[in-house]
Amino acid sequence: MPLPLDLELYKSRHLFENFFCKLKEFKRIAMRADKTDQSFKAIFNLAAAVIR
Repeated sequence: MPLPLDLELYKSRHLFENFFCKLKEFKRIAMRADKTDQSFKAIFNLAAAVIR
């Protein structure tokens, strides 16, 4: 007997996981090469804008 599936939740989770997979392609983010939180946040926002 298959378990019930919430399609909206599944869709949201799928988009969220895909975003983080694409985000990890940016080497500076994957390695966390930035020394300060402010510079890490800046590169994170830049990468998110490029992905979007």
